[in-house]
Amino acid sequence: MRPAAKQLKKTPTGITGLDEITLGGLPTGRPTLVCGYAGCGKTLFGLEFLVRGAQEFDEPGVLIAFEEKPEEIATNVASLGFDLPKLQKQKKIRIDYIHIDRTEIEETGEYDLEGLFIRLNHAIDSIGAKRVVLDTIENLFAGLDNVGILRAELRRLFTFLKDKGVTAVITGERGEKTLTRQGLEEYVSDCVILLDNRVIDQITTRRLRVVKYRGTVHGTNEYPFLIDEDGISVLPVTSLTLDKPVSTQVVSSGIAPLDDMLSLGGFYHGSSILVSGTAGTGKTSVAVSFANAACERGEKCLFFAFEESPHQIVRNMHSIGIDLQQHIDKGTLRFFASRPTLHGLEMHLVAIHKAIRKFKPKVVVLDPITNLITVGSVSDVKSMLVRLIDFLQAEQVTVMFTALSLNTIVNEQTDEGVSSLVDAWLLIRDIEMNGERNRGLYVIKSRGMKHSNQVREFVMTDNGLDLIEVYVGSDGVLTGSAREEHEVAEETGALLHSNALSRKDRELLRKKKLLETRIENLRTEFESTEEELNRVYVEEEIKKEAADARRKKLTAMRKSQSELKAKTKTPSKKKSNGR
Repeated sequence: MRPAAKQLKKTPTGITGLDEITLGGLPTGRPTLVCGYAGCGKTLFGLEFLVRGAQEFDEPGVLIAFEEKPEEIATNVASLGFDLPKLQKQKKIRIDYIHIDRTEIEETGEYDLEGLFIRLNHAIDSIGAKRVVLDTIENLFAGLDNVGILRAELRRLFTFLKDKGVTAVITGERGEKTLTRQGLEEYVSDCVILLDNRVIDQITTRRLRVVKYRGTVHGTNEYPFLIDEDGISVLPVTSLTLDKPVSTQVVSSGIAPLDDMLSLGGFYHGSSILVSGTAGTGKTSVAVSFANAACERGEKCLFFAFEESPHQIVRNMHSIGIDLQQHIDKGTLRFFASRPTLHGLEMHLVAIHKAIRKFKPKVVVLDPITNLITVGSVSDVKSMLVRLIDFLQAEQVTVMFTALSLNTIVNEQTDEGVSSLVDAWLLIRDIEMNGERNRGLYVIKSRGMKHSNQVREFVMTDNGLDLIEVYVGSDGVLTGSAREEHEVAEETGALLHSNALSRKDRELLRKKKLLETRIENLRTEFESTEEELNRVYVEEEIKKEAADARRKKLTAMRKSQSELKAKTKTPSKKKSNGR
């Protein structure tokens, strides 16, 4: 059985996003070259590497500066919250400034860095440093043209750092055709990171790329990074695998009739929703209703506004009965407002990432994403949204985008491109009829659930948003006054029908009463006839009984008379016989 290969040990930098790209950090005990043009953030990269190491990983660090004095460096990074004097007093960081005058350098065969090694060795041992930053390496070899001496001293320097077992960051200025001015440092470095500060269409974007990393895999793309009051934040482009977690929980849209159009009564938690439509159709109102419902559930909501100021949105939403200020005061709603032209697309993406990680919302709103086209192409906006949706799905955050449709090729491409990314798509359109402009809302798609295929009239009221069932007449869908006219006609018809029914009911009632009277008369007549018949029957029965009684009486009388006669005849016969 083959022994398991030894994995390269890595030192985390503490720089947001960089450790994710490098899959753990910089190579432990090895030098890393950070190169780039002036103003790209090389010195700050090195300083944050030291400060994060001292504060978060308990690894003291040494900074050897060749250009700026310790006081200047401390002042420069104070705005980022880095207190270098305090860290120096705690012996967590040591800054050693070495001034090198190029005019004093003489190219001889005896030129070496022995003096630097002595000072660097003392600085490392004095605080037990685990991290070292040299800023910048060009100052060590200024004026040297002998490639042999330069290569030998570079190797000595890198070997010295490896022997000390420190994780080193060496900054270098970029050359015209090479990564550094000398063009040699990148070959002897175990890891090379290139920083770039480019300007496209008058918009500045900083990017980072790991050019090489010996002994390990790493991200090879260009990654945007942001320098702000929290230091450096690097944004990974996107996840290559579609293995994000999903939820079966459903959240309300904030509009009850809209929830009724969805079979599960809302959208899936962690899904993405697009609301598109022309100007004035109420896209922002739908987004605000969604955010308001989240805040009423006690969930945090982060609202990115690229068109209106927060105060303007809060004021305008009072017209539909939504009070956003109460949620702002409670801390459940936070606005992040800026013009798209403030940053490039990548910087907006980094800023959105940072704001979400810091506030940790459950719901995010971007209103509108089409304004981002002013700082990038349709494909760039789509690429940005792919990365944003990937990030939000991984964080299980429900997001709603609004998009302005102008019936142009660009906006049609935007709708088509973005709609393929999102889980649900709501479309609001103008319905012009009878000299009126009304709004109709459609549920174009909602992944994972059934939804209504019918259009609803979208109405803004003083008490919020409402969806009304439209009427389909001979001229098509009826909205606005045409719908109201149709409703009045239906109500009138219903009243006439009701009145007709009432008249018929009264007539039927009268007929019923008349019929009941006739039935009662017939019943009385029947009872009279029946009573007359019964009287005859009774009389006949009485007569019969009387006749029977007389007959019985006569029979009895005749019988008694016969018996009497018989008794009187018998004695006369006996007397005659005696004679």
